[in-house]
Amino acid sequence: MKIVTINTEKTQNIFEELNANFGGKVTFDLDEYTLETNNSFAKGSIIGASFNDNISYVQFDMTFSVDVRMDILNSKSSPIYFAYCSKGNLSHSFGVTGEERCFKTFQTAIVTSKEKQDNVLFFEKGKNTQLTLIIVGTQNADQNQKHSLNQKVKDTFFENNAVQDFFYVGSYNLKIAEKIEQLNAITQTGIVRNLLKEGILRIILAMEIQQHTDDLSISAKDTNCLTLREMEEIKELSEAIKANPEEAFTIKSLSKKSGLSPNKLQEGFKMIHNRTVNDYITHMRVLKAEILIRTSDLNISEIVYCIGFTSRSYFSKIFKQKFNCSPKEYKFNLNPLAITA
Repeated sequence: MKIVTINTEKTQNIFEELNANFGGKVTFDLDEYTLETNNSFAKGSIIGASFNDNISYVQFDMTFSVDVRMDILNSKSSPIYFAYCSKGNLSHSFGVTGEERCFKTFQTAIVTSKEKQDNVLFFEKGKNTQLTLIIVGTQNADQNQKHSLNQKVKDTFFENNAVQDFFYVGSYNLKIAEKIEQLNAITQTGIVRNLLKEGILRIILAMEIQQHTDDLSISAKDTNCLTLREMEEIKELSEAIKANPEEAFTIKSLSKKSGLSPNKLQEGFKMIHNRTVNDYITHMRVLKAEILIRTSDLNISEIVYCIGFTSRSYFSKIFKQKFNCSPKEYKFNLNPLAITA
């Protein structure tokens, strides 16, 4: 087993230590660090940055050739770690002799420890692990920080600011996975990238705190009865529909493809997208239509056919509901000379 020790007080420290242990190349752009590595021990990338309100994040997309134990140190404070596993699974313990607890794909773990107590993560060899780690409070809050986000997050989990060993694993949540995909899809650079990332990370943090609140409710637990396999199937179906919304998807065909019952399909889509299966298909078709109107030379009738609709009037109705104007008006506003027949 490879043992790696990192200190989370400064993002720069994290990447210096990761680079020393994993090899590869570190790049830096406007407070964002990226480590790319491809050798016999470690393959993948690690990205991290720090933001206002004492928030930082580190995102792993790594495959190791041996088991890895990562000791996370922070001797000056007791930050709260919000860890979400998008792929693979990890184990955590307080110190090297503590009890190992596992959190799996699509689960959030919220962790903090007593001062000077290590948080230890275990990565399994040979398995691609994708982990997003949001760190809140790398410095001690003083009187001037009592209204800071750092302090408010601590107050959410601890009465009288009595920080203690705390470990929580949430129920499966694919909405957070979708938001992390949005985070990873950012292509802008510089200050725009920095602002977009900070905004999405704050949303993810809010979703993870809300997950904890929901899981404390018995009714919330009763409604989420999908297994990990079922969640993975729902995610794959969602991605297939998003990639090719024009295909003739039906409840029956999706049920056959995934092996899930129609009721499970509806439950999964409502949980992830807050839509029925058919509403999600329609939504994806309208979004693709908007892209075609913007980027292609097709007229509206051709676009209706391309995205799988048979009624232009129905398409115009739902398009207007989404964009507050008809497809013809939308195309004209983009290009007054466009042919919109």
